[in-house]
Amino acid sequence: MSKDNLKTIADEENEERFGYVFAVSGPVVTAEKMSGSAMYELVRVGYNELVGEIIRLEGDMATIQVYEETSGVTVGDPVLRTGKPLSVELGPGILSSIFDGIQRPLKEINDLTQSIYIPKGVNVPALSRVSEWEFNPLNVKTGSHITGGDLYGIVHENTLVKHKMLVPPRAKGTVTYIAPPRELQSHRRRAGDGVRR
Repeated sequence: MSKDNLKTIADEENEERFGYVFAVSGPVVTAEKMSGSAMYELVRVGYNELVGEIIRLEGDMATIQVYEETSGVTVGDPVLRTGKPLSVELGPGILSSIFDGIQRPLKEINDLTQSIYIPKGVNVPALSRVSEWEFNPLNVKTGSHITGGDLYGIVHENTLVKHKMLVPPRAKGTVTYIAPPRELQSHRRRAGDGVRR
């Protein structure tokens, strides 16, 4: 899952996607008005949009494990439900980066902030969107019907690791274009490119 596609509090207009902080106890936050949430759902807590995960649901109350410092979070602050589980992004470049426990790239954060500390609510893509990798198409041709899990190409990160390019689980379609073997940026490697739904 790309972190670029995650909702942010500033972007969200649908008030049903919000809960509100009910209590804070260290890294554990209790939020109310969270009905419709799911266990292990990724949430953004407070105005700094701290990363958290729902670890308990009871009625419309949710207990959230926040993976950042919660100082400054107060009762009544918004809690944005993303509708997605806490997950990591896989792809070329993962072996050449160093991450913290929730896959935030430490070097990129350091370059951005010029600090050894991670600021609250920082939201940086885990994998580089500007690095280029050689894409080698496999097993598909124009007109092929593909569905979730189908292998359509390989990207070699180094001499030992090759990344298999798979169609996302719920995607399906017909291939209308296949990129020739060449360098592509990682954010352009989507199964939806050249697939008619």
